[in-house]
Amino acid sequence: MQRLFLLALSLLALGLLTSCFALQETEESSGQVAVPTVAAAVTTADDTARIYTIDPEQSAARFIINEVLNNNDTVVTGVTNNIGGQIALDLGNPTTAELGQILINARDIATDNQFRNRAIGNEILQTGAYEFITFTPTELIGLPATAEIGQTYSFQINGDLTITDQTRPVTFEATVTPTSATALSGMATTTILYADFGLTIPFARSVQSVEDTVVLELEFVAVGE
Repeated sequence: MQRLFLLALSLLALGLLTSCFALQETEESSGQVAVPTVAAAVTTADDTARIYTIDPEQSAARFIINEVLNNNDTVVTGVTNNIGGQIALDLGNPTTAELGQILINARDIATDNQFRNRAIGNEILQTGAYEFITFTPTELIGLPATAEIGQTYSFQINGDLTITDQTRPVTFEATVTPTSATALSGMATTTILYADFGLTIPFARSVQSVEDTVVLELEFVAVGE
């Protein structure tokens, strides 16, 4: 009986410690991300290529996941505009385009619930140890031969996505629109299994279930130099 009492007491203490960790404040971000530059600028004979830099104030990285919260179907969205990246593009020859590494500050991802934010930061993404999520493109597929201002183009982006210390290949379905000679807008979307990245969802009494897949989106405006 005494052993059972001690075991129950130990489990209770462990549960309290876990809860305290989940509810503690997350680490603050180190500030606006430094923009990763493209590996090499596009060069053309008439020197019409530009480097476009993602404008954080007009852009957003987000995740979308479905859960059952308090017996109600709920769509959870987390978002941040603390992102950075560059695109090298010649509108006269888009097939030579290069997309640099995309950097996202995970500490600034926020949903509509502070308790959920702390669980995401402390237990799921472990942002105290892993501040950044990165996507390193390896291939752009389906780029058009030419591009016109005001037209929208669809293509795919293959690359390596790193969340915490796990890296996996993913493919984003993307669109881009040259809105002027010096500006681009676009969207890139993919769906992943979060378990593939070693991520687990902590237990919460109010959450009855969480979908296995999560949608990742990057909505961006990039401004040319």
